[in-house]
Amino acid sequence: MRYLIIGLGVYGSNLARFLADSGNEVVGADIRPANVDAVKEHISTAYIIDSTDPAALSVLPLNNVDLTVVAIGENFGASIKTVAQLRRFGVRKIYARAIDELHRSILEGLKVDRILNPEQRAAHDLTGELQLGTNVSSMRVDADTYVIQCKAPEFYFQMKYSDVPSELHGMRLIAATRPVKSKNVLGIEHDKMTLLNISAAGERVAPGDVFTVMGTDSQLKSLYKAIK
Repeated sequence: MRYLIIGLGVYGSNLARFLADSGNEVVGADIRPANVDAVKEHISTAYIIDSTDPAALSVLPLNNVDLTVVAIGENFGASIKTVAQLRRFGVRKIYARAIDELHRSILEGLKVDRILNPEQRAAHDLTGELQLGTNVSSMRVDADTYVIQCKAPEFYFQMKYSDVPSELHGMRLIAATRPVKSKNVLGIEHDKMTLLNISAAGERVAPGDVFTVMGTDSQLKSLYKAIK
């Protein structure tokens, strides 16, 4: 796919690099030469432009990319003006970063396809990690529903998987995996995650197991409190 990233600060530059490393074509743009210089060797093309200026913005391949991401965060006005100009140019698919609720509300009014809250998401993930005492990854399904993947807390060790759902405070256990020793083609041993049959009568939770659960924010908070 081909992406346009406008705003190459910490968030935008990392997003651009990750997309490029995944085999995508990435075009980047920023008003600051230092930001462009820092990422230009890692992406397809990089422009030094003021994205609030229609004449400058028009040099970008606006209608020749699959998705445009406005990653400007620290300059509220520049973000809003850039999105408005993109709309004027008829750009179809726009994701935009919001730094606060007011910013988000304005972006909603501009009808961007998705509003990004990287700081909020990072804080949510870290909160889960701190409260569960283990690594947590999450995906927000809608405004109040999350899919959470985390290492099984010690509270559940040796519990039968058939008994786990009743202890999840309304959250649904979707799947569980376990690290199993395996060897790669070079004969080097490593852990390979294997899907467990959680419906098996005798299967019990073991250290290192990883839960995948789904539920609401309130159910998640209730679970955190119970296993602390």
